[in-house]
Amino acid sequence: MKLVMTLLVRDEADIIGENITFHLAHGVDHFIATDNLSEDATPDILRDFERQGVLHYIRQTEDDYAQYRWVTHMARLACTAFGADWVINNDADEFWMPHAGDLKQALAGAPAGCDALAVPRVNFPPRPARSDGFFAQEMIWRDRVSLNPLGQPLPGKVCHRAFADIEVSQGNHLVYRLGQALPSQPAPITIFHFPMRRYDQFANKIIKGGAAYARNRELPLAIGGTWRQLYGRYLEGGLPAFWEQSLLTDAAAESRLRVGSIVRDDRLAQFFARRRLDGGS
Repeated sequence: MKLVMTLLVRDEADIIGENITFHLAHGVDHFIATDNLSEDATPDILRDFERQGVLHYIRQTEDDYAQYRWVTHMARLACTAFGADWVINNDADEFWMPHAGDLKQALAGAPAGCDALAVPRVNFPPRPARSDGFFAQEMIWRDRVSLNPLGQPLPGKVCHRAFADIEVSQGNHLVYRLGQALPSQPAPITIFHFPMRRYDQFANKIIKGGAAYARNRELPLAIGGTWRQLYGRYLEGGLPAFWEQSLLTDAAAESRLRVGSIVRDDRLAQFFARRRLDGGS
């Protein structure tokens, strides 16, 4: 099996290297990354992995967040140019954690007639800033029931077998062939989701992403509702308050642990701790 992962990124220097490192260690063979107007060190990090021969770099200069077009292009490229058997369409803040073994072993269990697998996501709430804090070490509690900022259940993602005519929906939640959504079955994988790591990172994402959605004339307003609403809060000056309300302080963690609304899950922290002990970068 050859496993290719696509990544659409913008200003993700604080996490993209760790994302690629984690997935390389868990069975991904190659990455196709589209960089959409990053202004931080993200392009340099991606180019470094490209020099190592594990990543194909694409620069996308449009600014209307046409994710479905850009990811569909990468997913098709994974099939036609890189010989993928399976494709995972990923975001920089998502870590696909197999329940056992690696991702290839998890995907190998798919029935022969199953072309897509559904994978749930779980949120890790943001923690108060620490000067030397690394997100994976600080963010070790996950929500037992994950919701998006609109208070709705957090939708999962799908991965799929490689096809030259695949279509990926906005948000990577569904995939289509010939206009029909591919039915999916549950996969023994959970996506660890870290969308809010520092206030400056979070605000930058909402400001740029929300403005890009506002410029998009192809997507209905119902698409991208979370980003659109948070962008509205930013325009009204309410984004800092939303961040403060979302923080998992030590006191909040103790309270939420008592009622069981969060659970400790430090598997990602342990992975990077082991790499440091082994001398890995």
